[in-house]
Amino acid sequence: METTNKLKDINEVLEFLYQEFPQCFKQKDGIKPLKVGIFKDIAERIEGSEKVSKTQVRQALRKYTSNWRYLEAVTKSEFRIDLDGNQDAKVEQEHIDHAQKALEESRAKMAKRKKSQRPRNDSDTKSYKKKPGQFAKPGDKNAKVNATPAKAAPVKRSGKIEPLPASEVKVNNKVKVKLGQALVNAVITEVNKEDVHVELVTGMQVKTKADSLYII
Repeated sequence: METTNKLKDINEVLEFLYQEFPQCFKQKDGIKPLKVGIFKDIAERIEGSEKVSKTQVRQALRKYTSNWRYLEAVTKSEFRIDLDGNQDAKVEQEHIDHAQKALEESRAKMAKRKKSQRPRNDSDTKSYKKKPGQFAKPGDKNAKVNATPAKAAPVKRSGKIEPLPASEVKVNNKVKVKLGQALVNAVITEVNKEDVHVELVTGMQVKTKADSLYII
């Protein structure tokens, strides 16, 4: 019977990374942008580990690199670091712009969430007087219809987006990956049958499908 001692909680996996690679992973102070492709380095170092799996490491990296402190570090640091804390490649402007955008969007979502959770005052639910002709009943010939439904703004499309050919779904190839409605630059780190693992410019690890990849 196979037994497992692997950590269960994602925060425990992060704690494991803090302890195993203290020069690289920081909880608060001293956070630096991670080397592009650092997941591969971690996978090699923890090969055979009974505590964590590669899947858990991906999840932990996703949480670590989406943290506000990390995104701020990407926008303010000149260089990335490897697992031993050594200086690696320079942070590209494209990565800085992406981190800044992700930071702004995350903060906006947080502010919206907090606003929706605030208790509503009586003043928020005040009734208003119906204007003449508004909400006219069917068959009312004297009713005036003041408002006309707003037309949806046409969707603007910029540039031609071409799907990534199956022959180009290879490790280390640079691609664009579709996340929601956005296309984000990334690097393929692993291809496992139908699943493709990519690393975003911020260092976040994402699992996707080949049909979500496009030519860069």
